Amino acid sequence: MKIKDIVVCLETLASPSLQESYDNVGLLTGNNNWECSGIICTLDATEEVIAEAIAKGCNLVVAHHPIIFGGLKKMNGNNYVERTIIAAIKNDIAIYAIHTNLDNVLHGVNNKIADRLGLINRNILQPKSGLLSKLHFYVTLDYAAKVRDAIFSVGAGEIGNYSENSFSTAGVGTFKGNSLSQPFIGKQGERATVEEQKIEIIFPNWLQNKVINALKAAHPYEEVAYEIVPTANKLQTVGSGLTGLLPEPIDAVHFLHMLKNSFDLQVVRHTNLLDKPIQKVAICGGAGSFLLPKAIQTGADIFITADMKYHEFFDADNQLVIADIGHWESEQFTVELLMEVLQQNFPTFAVLKSGVKTNPVRYFL
Repeated sequence: MKIKDIVVCLETLASPSLQESYDNVGLLTGNNNWECSGIICTLDATEEVIAEAIAKGCNLVVAHHPIIFGGLKKMNGNNYVERTIIAAIKNDIAIYAIHTNLDNVLHGVNNKIADRLGLINRNILQPKSGLLSKLHFYVTLDYAAKVRDAIFSVGAGEIGNYSENSFSTAGVGTFKGNSLSQPFIGKQGERATVEEQKIEIIFPNWLQNKVINALKAAHPYEEVAYEIVPTANKLQTVGSGLTGLLPEPIDAVHFLHMLKNSFDLQVVRHTNLLDKPIQKVAICGGAGSFLLPKAIQTGADIFITADMKYHEFFDADNQLVIADIGHWESEQFTVELLMEVLQQNFPTFAVLKSGVKTNPVRYFL
C-alpha cells in the first residue's frame, strides 16, 4: 500500500479543488510513493500526534487542520509548527490535511454533526457556484448510449438526488478528412454527412479530465467534436454549512441539553432562547459567523457553530438562537468520518484513531 493510494481515496471523498482560497490541503510532508505502514487519524497534527505515530509504527497522519497554514520562512524549531514539521521530516512521517474541502461537501464535517443530532432532510446551507460545466458532444446514433454510459460511469450527469441526467437533440454533421486521417465513416478527401446526436451532460469541474478521457475512449471517431461550457448554476452538494430538520420540534432548553450530551460539552454559549420550539437546525463546524445571515434567511430556529465574537451574538437579533459549542467540540467527530472512509476502502490495513486530545482550550469549572 502506497501513500498515493490513500491520497486518491481521500481526494475522492473531498476534492482538493473545493478548498477555500486561504487554505492549505493535501500532502504537507512525505512522499506519495512511500509504502504506508499505518495511518493515524486526528483533528490536529501536533508534536504529540507525530510522537504517537512513531510509537505505533504509522508513517501517515491524516489530519483535518493543516499544520502548515501560512508560509514557513524558517525551520528552527522555535514554535510548535516548526517543531512538528521537523519531527515529521526527521522520522519520515507523511502528513495529509483535508480541511475546508471536507467542510464543503454535503457528506463531510457538518454531516457528522447532523448525524449526532438525528437531523433529516439535509441540505447545504450556502451552495457554491462556479463549480459546474456542461459537456456538449456529437456522436452517431448507434454509439450514443455507449458514450453516454461511459461518461456517467465517472460521475458526470448528477443533479441533486438524480443521476444519469442528459439531454439529446438530433442533427446532421459533416466532416472531411485529409490524407493523414483514418475516418470511422466515409473516405479520405470526401465530405461525409452523418446523422448524429448532440448530447449535453453537466459535471463538476474537478471531474473534467476523467470526463474527457471517458468520452474519447468510448467514442468511435478519430477526432471527437466536443465543447465544455462553464455554467453559473450552484452545485447543491457543495458549499458552506448545512441545514436539517429534527423529526419533531422540541423545546429549546431540551434541545440544548441534547446538544450538550451528544457532544460531551462542558459549556454552550448561546443567545436568548426564543418563545418557540426548535426544529430547523443550521450547522457550521468550526468558525461559522460568516453564515449567520444565511442561517437566518433560511428560517433556521438555531445555528450551531463555534468561535463567535461578542458583537456577533447581537446579530441573531431574536430571529434565531446561536449556540457556540467550541471549535474542537464541533469538529471532533470528523476523525470518525475519516476512519470510516479509510476502513471501508482499506479493510485489512491499519487505520487508527489518535489517542491525543488536541483541543488547546480548557475550562475551569
